[in-house]
Amino acid sequence: MKKAILFFFLFLTMSSTILAQVKVYKGTSTYTSDVICTVEVGKVYKKTSSYTSDILCHVSKNRVYKGNSNYTSDIIYTITDGKVYKGTSSYTSDIEFTIKDSKIYKGTSSYTNDILATIEDNKVYRGASSYTSDIEFTINGNLTIEEFMAVWYAVKYCY
Repeated sequence: MKKAILFFFLFLTMSSTILAQVKVYKGTSTYTSDVICTVEVGKVYKKTSSYTSDILCHVSKNRVYKGNSNYTSDIIYTITDGKVYKGTSSYTSDIEFTIKDSKIYKGTSSYTNDILATIEDNKVYRGASSYTSDIEFTINGNLTIEEFMAVWYAVKYCY
């Protein structure tokens, strides 16, 4: 009986973690009114919505798609080994971002001047900054690299 109860609580904990929503807030805010988007099961929704019609983009395997589409023509990014490629490309010339050491670099660069964002303690800072005033958005949970890039797309290009 004890094993059954332990298994039940373990299952509940795991399932709630797997299905947990991750909210993305403007700047340093954690107010519901400042939610930019919500991530749930690889889908990025507008604000606090969970309606299919409000899906901005979604993740499938190592790709980020527009809306709820699964068409190849709607692939925004393909992510491989910390490199974020345009669409379905795998050419070096089509690398939009490189993610390395919690930093997002322009293209294939690794120069400090080409840092677009720094990720630290679930906060995304502008450039190489770590100043509170440079926090672009705050994430209240954990995301995969693919989900993070879907959020990046939603924050940068959908708002």
